[in-house]
Amino acid sequence: MSKQSVCVVGLGYIGLPTAALLASNGHRVLGIDIDAATVRTINEGRIHIVEPGLEQVVARAVASGLLTAHVAPQAADVFMICVPTPFHHGEGTPTPNIDYVLAATRSIAPFVGEGAMIILESTSPVGTTQKMADVLAEEGVNLKKVHLAYCPERVLPGRIMIELVENDRVVGGLTEAASARVAEFYRSLVKGAVLETNAATAEMCKLTENSYRDVSIAFANELSVLCANNGIDVWDVIALANRHPRVNILQPGTGVGGHCIAVDPWFIVANDPENARLIRTAREVNDGKTVWVVDRIADAAEEFAKKARRPAKIACLGLAFKPDIDDLRESPALVAYHALVARGHDLIAVEPNITSHEGIWLATLDEALESADILCLLVNHRQFGALRGISLRKSQKLLDFCGTTKSGGPAPTAGAVIPLRATKAG
Repeated sequence: MSKQSVCVVGLGYIGLPTAALLASNGHRVLGIDIDAATVRTINEGRIHIVEPGLEQVVARAVASGLLTAHVAPQAADVFMICVPTPFHHGEGTPTPNIDYVLAATRSIAPFVGEGAMIILESTSPVGTTQKMADVLAEEGVNLKKVHLAYCPERVLPGRIMIELVENDRVVGGLTEAASARVAEFYRSLVKGAVLETNAATAEMCKLTENSYRDVSIAFANELSVLCANNGIDVWDVIALANRHPRVNILQPGTGVGGHCIAVDPWFIVANDPENARLIRTAREVNDGKTVWVVDRIADAAEEFAKKARRPAKIACLGLAFKPDIDDLRESPALVAYHALVARGHDLIAVEPNITSHEGIWLATLDEALESADILCLLVNHRQFGALRGISLRKSQKLLDFCGTTKSGGPAPTAGAVIPLRATKAG
């Protein structure tokens, strides 16, 4: 395929790596973001997010002149929409919010010419691609002259630059011609297979992938509570059970976060609440695990206060939604931190992947070890592996909710690890 001009709308965790990959393949890329500071940073050859290998690719793309960032769309051969798709919070089942997608669609409409490809990459509820078509038609775009398709990202933060190239992609067009045309475009970029289907199937496929993972994690999280209530080490149980040739239980944690797994299942539930029973339950189990974690920390703080006759200083180790990234979106660790603040506890936080966060004093791990009475491992960051084998003060306690001290090597000595047994109802 010949080189194209590509307008990428949304320069976040997916849009910017995608834009950089396109430019590195010789396409002229116009990155669009409404945040002027983000635009300025990128045009300086720098990045505003943390992702291994991304900064070097962006720097080279900007230096070559193939990647430029702007605050408003411009004419192009291809338009890729990579904006957030959160959900509406409120009473009852969370419902999908595709306002950003539709606004982005409306913003590009004046620049869409005959033969253009319009690609939605944002995770979206079934029917979103068709709604984009409706918006384009309202804005005067001749849908018979363009190719509109859905191609969801399938990458893991921390490996985005690798997986954008290596992973298989699913392309679902509103027409067979759109599927074929957009699939051809992706085949020029990726090494993985590019699989063609229709838009609704592609939309449901993406939601299915993340819902499957959510259900699998919910099993591990529920198991961790059951084991704790019986005084059993859940990581030992999982390690032993996984020796069965057809068993592969995931690892429990503080909950489930991020913009995908913690959000996408609700898109399915909202569409068919009567029948999405297992998917709903998994979401409730994973959200409930975070509440359980908060209750266990509060129990430990209460026990400490009774013995020491003073409030405990609590260190929350990790705020990101998963290990070794700077992304705090829908993070259960961050939810736990704010819940403990709301209960009046004295807190500090350690998050080695960010330098600041509004309203939170960030300490180093050494500072936390020096000042905290209770250390709570909420995210399995690689930096926290240093806690394995470390000697704690006699009065210090360590609560490990993500298995960091179980990842090889002995658990901390002296103060020891508190067994995660539920001593009272949460």
